[in-house]
Order: sequence, then structure tokens, then C-alpha cells
Amino acid sequence: MIRTRFAPSPTGMMHIGNLRTALYEYLIAKHYGGIFLLRIEDTDQNRYVQGAEDFIYQTLKTAGLTHDEGPDVGGNYGPYRQSERRHIYSQYAEQLVKNGGAYYCFCKKEDRDSTEDDEQLTFAKYDRKCYRLTKGEIESKIANGEEHCVRQLIPAGAATFDDVIYGSITVQNEEIEDQVLLKSDGMPTYNFANVVDDHLMGITHVLRGCEYLTSTPKYNLLYEAFGWQPPVYIHLPLILDASGRKFSKRDGSASFTNLLDMGFLPETIVNYVALLGWSPSDNREKFTLAELVGEFDERRISKSPSVFDINKLTWLSGEYWKAMDADEFYPYALPVLQDCVKAPGIDLKTVAEMVKTRISFLNDIPPLVSFIDNLPAYDKKMFEHKKMKTTLGNSLVSLTHVLEILQGMQDFSAQNIYNELLRLASTLGAKNGVVLWPVRTALSGQPTSPCGAAELCALLGKNETLRRVKMGINKLMN
Repeated sequence: MIRTRFAPSPTGMMHIGNLRTALYEYLIAKHYGGIFLLRIEDTDQNRYVQGAEDFIYQTLKTAGLTHDEGPDVGGNYGPYRQSERRHIYSQYAEQLVKNGGAYYCFCKKEDRDSTEDDEQLTFAKYDRKCYRLTKGEIESKIANGEEHCVRQLIPAGAATFDDVIYGSITVQNEEIEDQVLLKSDGMPTYNFANVVDDHLMGITHVLRGCEYLTSTPKYNLLYEAFGWQPPVYIHLPLILDASGRKFSKRDGSASFTNLLDMGFLPETIVNYVALLGWSPSDNREKFTLAELVGEFDERRISKSPSVFDINKLTWLSGEYWKAMDADEFYPYALPVLQDCVKAPGIDLKTVAEMVKTRISFLNDIPPLVSFIDNLPAYDKKMFEHKKMKTTLGNSLVSLTHVLEILQGMQDFSAQNIYNELLRLASTLGAKNGVVLWPVRTALSGQPTSPCGAAELCALLGKNETLRRVKMGINKLMN
């Protein structure tokens, strides 16, 4: 059975790159009917950020990425947390020392060649002087309580591993440092805890950014030293910003939370992030999470960098609003409309239907409907429209006739108004736009409106419509 894990460090908000990793891990597991785990890698307490775990949980929950297994927390699955498993890592570090795959290092931290939590490949600089200590010297130092760590012994030769995206990769072992596995405070380093946990949890597929390609030989040498089967590796391409630089956590749209605050729907973000490095079998771009599960194929992940394009995400956001039916959209739009439309008697559900296909974000709504409460000041030249064949003269003629027709109407429904306006155009021997455009202009005072002339009349009601048409006539006469 496929088993994957998302293993973030609690160091801040969820970056888009982290979300993509979690999403792909989830999609692979679910596509093959497998298990998706959550593991908090909090062994580096110096980098721990208060509240970061809550960001992780909330992001995954909001994105719909539910983990399937973990410690019982009030009847629910909690995450595995590495800080609660330190006794396990100590046992395996001691086992590796006994097997000859690691050794005790008594060097002072400031004398070591690299930080104990370095997750990147470094070239060998440590002279292995502690490896050359005799058994008696080691026992004496431990008996005297000397501070020490456990360091991996890198064997001679070369380390080769296969990656689903990048193929076979070989690194000469002489380029790999004898990395620290267990720190002097008893906490494991990221690299060691990662391998031990992945083995004990039966993880079959490991996904991470391609920047970790050079670290993978370290992991494989640990698997080899323990006699364990390594997982399938899938390294993901870089995500670049619009300028071609690596997408940074400092970018304003770099986190899931930031994008939610900007007004994007969670499902829109998840959909877009899925396409950052992966392509479906056709040119389709809009997917539900369930559809992504069915379509996802890890072999279609590209090794080429992908570009995070906020404009493309904005376009996709608009597609999501358009695809909603009126009843689904209305609860989203209602709070916004209640805040910006105060005119009495306005059917807000009708307004919501009008704006649904015209927005990318909910905060696009207020400027679209501001004319409802207050007709803006507008220049009479707005009545002139080349495509609609309108002039100031024929607009005045149209509005004068429209006023007379609307005053006598009892059925003030949009369809009835539309029929009468078209009948007027036919009577005048004019294009429909010669009648409809002046009405839209007089009622909205805007170069564009969220609906047509007849719908505007019905929305505003008979009294307000007549008042605005009269204002339009006066404007054209002066």
C-alpha cells in the first residue's frame, strides 16, 4: 500500500511550496488508495515559532487535505510529533554505533565544521579525529560525562539513487560529510529523524523540493547502514516568481493564508497549486480536489521550474465564481452586498446573480454595484457610443419615448420592460442599442454595468428608474 507523509517544520505560515508538497503527497496516496500521514518535524527547537503548528493544521483543514493516521486525540487523529519520539531516535543512534555505521564525536560544537541541523550537502571537512579514538578512550570520556553527539560514518565509494522525475543520480561519498545524527542534547537532527520515522511509519513515497536532491545520498546511506529499503523519491521542480527568481517566503502572496486574505477561495488555490509543476493528460485547468485525486499521475510532474503567476490565479478565481450556481454563490456575496447596498427594496439575490460572472474576488463587488445607492456624476458624452450607433440627439429621442412607456407600465418585470424597449426600437426604425444604451447610461452613470437596461430598471424599481431617466433627459437637454 502507498503511504506518504507531509512533514513540515513549525517555523511559520504555510508557504506555497510547502502546500504543493502536501498536496502532491495527498494526491499520490489517495489516487492509489493509500494512506496520508502528518508528521510535525520539531526537533530544532531554536527555529520553533509559536502558533506555527496551528497554521499547519488550519491550512491542511481548509485545503481539504485530511490525514488518515496518527496518535489518538479525543477520538481524532493527531499528528506525529518528533519531539515526542526522541527516545526512539536515541535507540537507533546507539544501534548504528554498534553496527559500525556511526561513532561518538566529543568535539566542541564550535569546532565542528557545520551546524548540526544543516539539511544541505556539505563537503567533507571534519577530520574524523573522534572516529580514531580507542574503545577505552570513548568509554572514559562517556564515564566522565563529556558532552558528545553521534556522527554518521560515511563509507568509501559512491551513493546512487533513482528519482521518479530526475532519473538516476550518483554522488561520490568522499563529497559527503560525516553528518551529525544525534545532537549533544539528545535531540536528533532533521536528516536522522526523517529517515528513522519514514522507515518506522512505512513511508513508501517521499516528495520534497529539488533543492534536497543533494541531501538524498545521506538518507540512502543511512537506509543502507540499517539494512532498510529506501522509499521512492520524487523531487519537485522549483517554483519561480514572475521575474524568474525563486519564489520567496517574503513575497506578499507566498503563503496560503496571504492568498486567502486576498480573497481567493481555498479550492481555487489548491487547484492552481496542483498545476505548479504537474500537468493533466489534457489541457484542462479547472479541477475539484476529488477530480485531482482521480487524474493525478506523478509521472506527469515536470523537472522544469514552474512560475507562480498571480494573474493566472486571479483568472482561475473568476472561473470558480462563474461556475457556481446562484444559490451557492449567494452566501458568499450576501455579507458584501449588505455592507455596500443600503437602498431599500433592492433584491440582493438578484444583484448577486448579476455580478457573479464579473468578479475575480468578492471585493470586486462594491464598485460594480455602487450606482445602486448613488448615481455617480457622469458626462453626457457617455451617451455617445460608436458601436451602439448612439449620439446625443438620438439618445434624447430614445429616453423621451422610454420615459413615456415606463410611466404607463404596470408589469415592471425585466422581461416585460425588455420587450417594450425592443418594440420601441422597431417603431423608431433604430438598432436595439440606440434605445438600450441610453437607458443603461441614465440608470447606472457608468461605462459598464453588471446587467442590461431592462434588468437595471427592474432592479431599481419604477420610481427610481423614472427619476434617473428624467435626470438623463435633463442632462442631454442642457
